[in-house]
Amino acid sequence: MSILIAIPSTTPGGLEAPLGAHFGHCDVYTMVSVENDEITAVKVIPPMPHQQGGCMAPVQYLADNGANKLIAGGMGFRPLMGFNQVGVDVFFGGDHQTVGEAVKAFIAGQLPQFSQEHTCGGGA
Repeated sequence: MSILIAIPSTTPGGLEAPLGAHFGHCDVYTMVSVENDEITAVKVIPPMPHQQGGCMAPVQYLADNGANKLIAGGMGFRPLMGFNQVGVDVFFGGDHQTVGEAVKAFIAGQLPQFSQEHTCGGGA
């Protein structure tokens, strides 16, 4: 089964890029394709402006780009519920420094499902 994981990342994105600290305010998204526990492709897409549509706009944007998993270091409760609604499973990757490390931990089954205890208050 093919998995497409979206990971909020810092510029320039890719497997060596640091994990973005927060889903909604990242430089870019690194999109990692995984098949049979192997990374098969990596691409970088720009973020969506946060203002238009609030927290749900980037959720729908990533779903529209084919993501079915997301690894994040942080996000608010509303986008977490949004990802649940569009069928994207969210995992907590905040303990990992780079996109590549987080993806390897995901493949190894070492990332916890993102839950309400991982959420933050969001932008003020």
